[in-house]
Amino acid sequence: MGKMHVKKGDAVIVIAGKEKGKKGKVIAVDTAKNRVIVEGLNQVKRHTKPSQNNPQGGIITKEAPIHASNVMLVDPESGKPTRVKVVQQADGTKVRTAVKSGKAI
Repeated sequence: MGKMHVKKGDAVIVIAGKEKGKKGKVIAVDTAKNRVIVEGLNQVKRHTKPSQNNPQGGIITKEAPIHASNVMLVDPESGKPTRVKVVQQADGTKVRTAVKSGKAI
């Protein structure tokens, strides 16, 4: 179980691979495998048998996981990729902050 620089719901940009330069929202995080699933990116087609949930069966399209090292958080100010640092505020709470702009994420 590794510590991740992204969380569910974060806006990220892909920095490597076939989806390079595309932005999306993190749907799920797998800390054991160090992978994330980004909404609308890295889509694959799956042939599924008819089941209770999907009585029709057929070909469905869903997102496949991407390695966490291939995504970076989007800077809320500029919209560009940025690293993240954790800043402790005066009242003792910790806030994730964009390194480029210094804005809280």
